[in-house]
Amino acid sequence: MSVDQKREPVITARNVSIEYEVEPVVKAVRDVSLTLYRGEILGLCGESGCGKTTLAYGLNRLLRPPALMTGGEIVFHDKSGTDIDVRALDDQQMRAFRWDKVSMVFQGAMNSLNPVIKIRAQLFDVFTTHRPEMGNEEKEKRSRELLGLVGVDPDRIDSYAHELSGGMRQRVMIAMALALEPQLMIMDEPTTALDVVVQREIIREIMRLREIFGFAVVFITHDLPMLLEISDHVAVMLDGEIVERGTSEEIYTNAQHEYTRRLLSSFPSLTGERGGFVRGEEEVA
Repeated sequence: MSVDQKREPVITARNVSIEYEVEPVVKAVRDVSLTLYRGEILGLCGESGCGKTTLAYGLNRLLRPPALMTGGEIVFHDKSGTDIDVRALDDQQMRAFRWDKVSMVFQGAMNSLNPVIKIRAQLFDVFTTHRPEMGNEEKEKRSRELLGLVGVDPDRIDSYAHELSGGMRQRVMIAMALALEPQLMIMDEPTTALDVVVQREIIREIMRLREIFGFAVVFITHDLPMLLEISDHVAVMLDGEIVERGTSEEIYTNAQHEYTRRLLSSFPSLTGERGGFVRGEEEVA
């Protein structure tokens, strides 16, 4: 991916605010602005409940009541040169937009895959919905190619989700997200609940596929050290706001916000004394 191409924006969020309309009202995302460029990985991190997943759902118009976007705008910059106001799309336009322009890999692949339908049918469904002109033979060929791309034996296309390991299920979800070659992929803690070795395999696969297809990534996790390793830029969220952003190197070597510094110090070192992450009066060793 060239530097020039990376500086072409793919999505811009301006002053986005999202609330949960409950009693009392929860202001989950507060006046957040960000720009993601083509081919970049933006790492979005913060503790549980900070609003990072809510923001990601807002970018892709996946919010469901009682969640409501109360302010701001989201503009998708299509590679054709057209700017798309995501909030203005009607239901039919939104169905065409998802998976084709922006796809999402959800947390917990076992919950995302249908347990009573074979992998073939679930991959075919993406093409049936978005590429109705494709015949079954072409769908079969493309589905097997996608499984091979993500490191799954194409013959597992006849498997059910429960017959696959956690890592394989996550790879199938990535294959589905790649099916229409989107320009942006949002990944919501895609390695959660996987062991460390499988996590690394999934991360390497994502990096390799990004180099092949050139899509941009919003990678959401609470694992800041991992984000610093794989991301071009990192945004740190706290209480619904982005409190710090910068390149991975800037965040690692010169974090400005106290919360970011505490996040960095909360992870154990292989050398040196044991420490803890202190927030208020609470300490987590």
